[in-house]
Amino acid sequence: MTTALITGSTAGIGAAFARRLAADGHNLVLVARDTRRLREQATELHDRHGIEAEVLTADLATDTGIDSVAARLSDRKNPVDLLINNAGFGNKGRFLDVSMTDELKMLKVHCEAVLRLTSAATEAMRERGRGGVVNVASVAAFVPRGTYGASKAWVVQFTQGVARDLAGSGVRLMALCPGFVRTEFHERAGMGTDNIPGWMWLDADKLVAAALGDLARGKSVSIPDPRYKALMGVVKVVPRGVLGGISSRTGRKYGPQ
Repeated sequence: MTTALITGSTAGIGAAFARRLAADGHNLVLVARDTRRLREQATELHDRHGIEAEVLTADLATDTGIDSVAARLSDRKNPVDLLINNAGFGNKGRFLDVSMTDELKMLKVHCEAVLRLTSAATEAMRERGRGGVVNVASVAAFVPRGTYGASKAWVVQFTQGVARDLAGSGVRLMALCPGFVRTEFHERAGMGTDNIPGWMWLDADKLVAAALGDLARGKSVSIPDPRYKALMGVVKVVPRGVLGGISSRTGRKYGPQ
């Protein structure tokens, strides 16, 4: 049985990955900040699917948390075959409305943690000649819209670059770029969602199924829904100056309230 490590596993997309991978027979290493929720999740997945679910409490906004997860990924005796870098959050407010402490915390989780954990995982995977990494980004990566979008753009560029560097090694990397997904994400950030049209919402379980299919096909970027693929196709041909104005107005309409 292979082992998958999932950061931010207790809710949203991370929880959907945990459910799907457990159902497919993978053992799991579940990573989040809340030990109680992690243990409850591990017990449920073990009882339902008969897999082994290891709990690792870590805050990826801290060096200690990143170090502990990196150490687990580097363990050659208990190898991790699939890494899902899913942990992340959003800050409510425009630039300068958000404290620099919170901005730097976001970059720590979205960029530094992804960099260090991907490095730890792929080094061990390359030695074995197999493995996979899914770095969860966002369609926000493709529009000029604040620190969140900028951090997710970094995730996409980083992942594509590493995928090219490791081509032929047996290690696959993919940036997953979903749109709006019904999770705890917006509630935790204090963002209102009542004004987001129903068609823009994605189901986390369907998203994960599509993402794993794209990973198996060797894609380095996955936009796992036809609606968002169409929107991103339009984004590619709209001038950046115009796009910046549109994304700003859209952010005010559909973003934090």
